[in-house]
Amino acid sequence: MSTFNETKENQFPKLEQFVPIVARVHGEHHPEFHDVHEVFDAINEKIKEAGTEKPELNEEFAKLRAITDNYKVPGDVCEAYEAVYNMLSEVDKAYQD
Repeated sequence: MSTFNETKENQFPKLEQFVPIVARVHGEHHPEFHDVHEVFDAINEKIKEAGTEKPELNEEFAKLRAITDNYKVPGDVCEAYEAVYNMLSEVDKAYQD
């Protein structure tokens, strides 16, 4: 099981690239993704401010789980959208451990 820091280091560079693109491509048909983008940005900001400390992100991950129906991938989206949900789910799980 990866630690939160390892998972964060592995996933956040990709998430920083994919989240804005997926929001642009799918936001019209999946307006909830704009909320995902907003919460991701808040998480990313808290992580950067925390430096090596583990930030308090329970509220943000709870919001993400609510918005995404526990990271359930819609049937009409591309692989990048699915990848974002999978990465966010992995980061969430690592945070909870």
